[in-house]
Formats: sequence, structure tokens, C-alpha cells
Amino acid sequence: MTNTRTDKTNLPSRHVTEGPARAPHRSYYYAMGMTEEEIYQPLVGVATCWNEAAPCNIALNRQAQSVKMGVKTAHGTPREFTTITVTDGIAMGHEGMRSSLASREAIADTVELTMRGHSYDAIVGLAGCDKSLPGMMMAMVRLNTPSVFIYGGSILPGRAPVGASVPDDFADRDLTVQDMFEAVGRQQNGTMTEAELEILERVACPSAGACGGQFTANTMACVSEAIGLALMNSSGAPAPYESRDQYGKASGEAVMNLIAKNIRARDVVTRKSLENAARVVACTGGSTNAGLHLPAIAHEAGIDFDLFDVCDIFRETPYFVDLKPGGQYVAKDLYESGGVPVVMKELRKAGLMHEDCMTATGESMGHELDLIEREADGRVIYPVEAPITSTGGVVGLKGNLAPEGAIVKVAGMSADEQSFTGPARVFECEEEAFDAVKKREYKEGEVLVIRNEGPAGGPGMREMLATTAALSGQGMGKKVALITDGRFSGATRGFCVGHVGPEAYRGGPIGLLKDGDVITIDAVTGELSVDLSDDEIAQRKADWAGPRETIYSSGALWKYAKLVGGAQQGAVTHPGAKEERHIYMDL
Repeated sequence: MTNTRTDKTNLPSRHVTEGPARAPHRSYYYAMGMTEEEIYQPLVGVATCWNEAAPCNIALNRQAQSVKMGVKTAHGTPREFTTITVTDGIAMGHEGMRSSLASREAIADTVELTMRGHSYDAIVGLAGCDKSLPGMMMAMVRLNTPSVFIYGGSILPGRAPVGASVPDDFADRDLTVQDMFEAVGRQQNGTMTEAELEILERVACPSAGACGGQFTANTMACVSEAIGLALMNSSGAPAPYESRDQYGKASGEAVMNLIAKNIRARDVVTRKSLENAARVVACTGGSTNAGLHLPAIAHEAGIDFDLFDVCDIFRETPYFVDLKPGGQYVAKDLYESGGVPVVMKELRKAGLMHEDCMTATGESMGHELDLIEREADGRVIYPVEAPITSTGGVVGLKGNLAPEGAIVKVAGMSADEQSFTGPARVFECEEEAFDAVKKREYKEGEVLVIRNEGPAGGPGMREMLATTAALSGQGMGKKVALITDGRFSGATRGFCVGHVGPEAYRGGPIGLLKDGDVITIDAVTGELSVDLSDDEIAQRKADWAGPRETIYSSGALWKYAKLVGGAQQGAVTHPGAKEERHIYMDL
């Protein structure tokens, strides 16, 4: 018998490896070529969201091998498994988008079930596309295992070929998938030919990796470092870079250190670390979807941290990292400028970082930042004392139209562009709105209202990138506003308000609006209101015919609609840590 057995007295894998009664279980491990030594080492789940749906996930399989190498180097036994992803770039603009947010819950649930079913002792999770990042982090916190997260990396920026026949403003500059959605609007209004569109679609996304701007994937990748679940700078290198293998190996080694020190996910994810994460979202002009995902991660730890808590932090955090869609640069540029660690160093200078938070290295955030030598370059990362704007790139709103709040991204907008008053043009779903925009059946100065797209009423809380990008492509992005109880892509720009709550399906005021109602959006004062008296709103509520029926009367989306809560709390589907009666690691 080997003399290198790990003491598994306090590790879940004892349930499948220890004692005579587990001989059948061990026989399965031998069937897979495992050695006796490997069986008696800690078993580490290496979870990936690899699939062939989109470039975001295509490199995860390869990267998982470097993670496994790191686990083995540190005397652990990696066990790779996969879960799903729904990639927003493919799902966008049609019924498939209803599956996106629901997939976050499915990812968290399936990772949890896999870990529980096989009694793994720790997890390294790799994710590449929007909902897979928070879904993986939610599972880590729910299980409360030693956990390390690693992002699959961003895509390289595209560029039109020299001399190609494309509009001047698409030539000789970095391109992202956002540009493709906006190019569709250009083609629809006759300022771009179909041939030019075809040239751009072939070059806009030239490699593996997630969308290159500070859209949802890169926003949540930055969160993974700021919250402490990922190693410093591990989110930065683009997916094709071989240096990602070094971060993968280091992540595998790091999780073994966490096992040894019994440092678990909830030791890392605390109220303070959530605040650090929200700061980084704000100063980078990150996706409004962080206002949904941070409360959902907090929920898994039993921490009260809702949309308004996130927005309070956004309001008092300067915006000083110049990233698309509001700014000029992409994730690769941020990485080359020093990445998230340099951003957090700037926040620390302003006293805006909690330095005593634990990180994936087993050391404090302050200790890790002390090791960072680079400084803000003044091009991508501005000095915190000379920010682009003095408040964050995302703002929370509240008023008689949104008693449970709403959220708007203002990164890249001037102060005079951050308020808008106009008559409502109401659409009952995204398709109605997109069709009207395509036909230009709307007027300058209107507030386009897209309702019945909330978490339950959609179901699935779809993103509206196709519609907002078409508006931008038509040159109308600053001439109309848009509000919805659904979501917006991290790539959305323009004055677009999402997460309006309560949603229409649950009788929220957005479901009571009529064409012509005068709506005021003010991101400076934080207001979202309609010019109706309380009595008029109450009368409309009394006359309300009830929620709009959907076509989803069975299956996964029916189940999701029955369980999902409101956007203010993160659109979660279970009671969370406050109601739990056990912790997985202690069973």
C-alpha cells in the first residue's frame, strides 16, 4: 500500500475512496487508469463550459489541461467535467435569448450536482461566456469549497483588410461583435451595402475568446479577480495567448494550497469583496448585467447585497478605464496596460478598496496589490485622481415607474446626455420593437418601452442588443431612449434602461404604461418616473387584465418562470444560503 495517502477526515472524497465499503467506487477509478496514489489524493473538480457554440468557449478544453497539470504538480487528482453554456452572441435577437439567463442557474445547478454526486474536494472552474462566469462563481459559493476561478480569455480585436471596400468609420480600427450588430442597422438604413457587411462579418471576430469590449464576459472576468476567486491578472490574456496555460497551471496549484489551508469560497466572497468587485465594474464602465450577477453571487453566501447596494457603489466610484462600448479600447489593451491589478491599485490610492479581503492565493488583497509594480498608463487606465468622469459608468434609477429599481449604463455619455424626457412608445415584446426600428416607425424624442421581457414574463429576461444596435446604426442612439423590464447586453450603448422592476408580468408600473405617457429618465438624480398621479396608476392597476401569456407552458423555461425572483435580488431561483441547513464541505 502507498504511504502518500492524504488524511481525508474532513474532505468530501472520503465518501468515495476510504474503507472496504468503497471498493466498488475505487474499482471505477482503476477502470479509468487512476493509480492507487491518485485515488487517495484530494479529488479536484475541473469544471469547464467548453462547447462548439461560439468562440468564447472553444479554447476551454485545451486550457483545462493546464489546470489539471497544476493540480497534479501539487499532488492532487483532477477530475474534469463539463457543463452547458448559452452564448449570447448566437442567442441574441430571437427566441434563443430566453435561454441565456436561465442558463446561469442551470450552470450553477449542474456544477453543484456534479460536485455533490462525486464528492469532489475542491473546484477550479473555467468559463468563457457571459452567464457561465457568474454561474460558475455561484456554484463555488453555494458549495463553499476551496475554489479558484479562471476565465477563458477574450477574443482578439478584428480589423478590416487594408484597402477593403468598407465605410471609412469601420476601416483601420479595432472591431468587435458590437460593431457587427451596429453594422446591421447601417445596412438597414442604406448607409452600408450588403457586400460591405459581408466583408466585416468575416474579420470582426478573428480568434477564440469572448467578446473583446467591456461587455458582460470581460466585466465578470474583472469581477473574478476583484472578488478574490481568481488569481491576479489571470483574466487578462486573450484566449489565443499561450501564457494562459501558465495561469491555468498556477490556478491548479493554488486550489491545492486552499485545500491545505481550508480556505473556502465564502472566506473569499464577503460583503467587502463584493464591494471591491462592484468598484471595478464601475471604474471600467462595465456591463449593467453586473447589477444582476453580483446580488446573485451574494445570495449564495447569504449576504444582503442587492441592485441598490451595487448602484450606491457605482455612484461614488470614478470611471477611469477607457473601454468599449463607451470608450475606445478592448480587453487586450487593458491586459497590455497592466490589467485589473493596476486598476485596483488606482482604486486603492483613492481609498476605495478593502485590502483585508482573502484571495485565491491564500493571501490578502492588500498583500497581492503590494506586489504589483506597474502604474496607470494614462491611455487605457487613467490615474484615479484624473478620471474620465467622477462617477461610475453604471447608475441605478428609482421612481414611480421602477419602485424596485432599474439600471442604466452611462459610460462614455456626457452629463447633458444623461437625462431624457419624452412620450412613451409601448411595445409588448422585443420583436415588436425591433420590427418598428427596422421600419423606422418611431420618432425622435420618444422613449421606447419594451415590456413583458422580465425574468418571469419573458420568460428569461432577454437582452436587447439587436434593437439598441440597430438604433445606433441608424444614428438615433442619442435621439431616443429605451426602457425595458428585460436586460441589455454589455455591448449596448445609448440611453438604455434595463431591469425595470417590478416587471410587467408581476403587475409593475411598466406594464401599465400607454402610448404618449410622459417618461423622465435622469441618471444624474437617479430618477425613472412617469407623469401620472398615484391615483391614476392605482386605477390602471385595478383595470389591468393580468400578465401576458407566453408560449412556454412546459419545459425548462416554464420551470424557470415559476421559480425566478425579481431583478433587484439578482433573478435567483432558490432560497440561498440564508435557508440552508448544511454546508456541502461539512457533510
